[in-house]
Amino acid sequence: MVDRFKTIDSPVGELTLVASDKGLAAILWEGDDPARVPLGTMVEAADDPLLCEAARQIDRYFAGELRAFDLPLDFRGTDFQKSVWAALLTIPFGETRSYGEIARQLGRPSASRAVGAANGRNPISIVAPCHRVIGSNGALTGFAGGLEAKAMLLRLEGGAI
Repeated sequence: MVDRFKTIDSPVGELTLVASDKGLAAILWEGDDPARVPLGTMVEAADDPLLCEAARQIDRYFAGELRAFDLPLDFRGTDFQKSVWAALLTIPFGETRSYGEIARQLGRPSASRAVGAANGRNPISIVAPCHRVIGSNGALTGFAGGLEAKAMLLRLEGGAI
């Protein structure tokens, strides 16, 4: 399967949007570790309708005009990772959750470290809001786009940081 990609500029740097025939498969950060989100062959498709819609919604998000994304998503990972990523989609705009809270939500209260590992491999950053997951003490923790970008996203949403 060949994925399509489009690169856009954003307030948090250059983002590469990746789509499959099923939906948005990844949002990659500038300088992203290729091992974080394994992808196959990709071809540039700047006019792809799904990628253009994703870019439009991301622009609206950064402009403060969009609080929830409406895009088909193609999460690729283990069943556990997919369950964590689905849980991210339930965190309301402007709110945060700890890794432990996500683990408890999944019925796996002792799995906070595994949740953290899955969160770190979230392929669809921003749309699946892994930036809304923080340490149990309220501290900002690892983020593929960097802690400065994570703080900026939380400020944009009016969340406590």
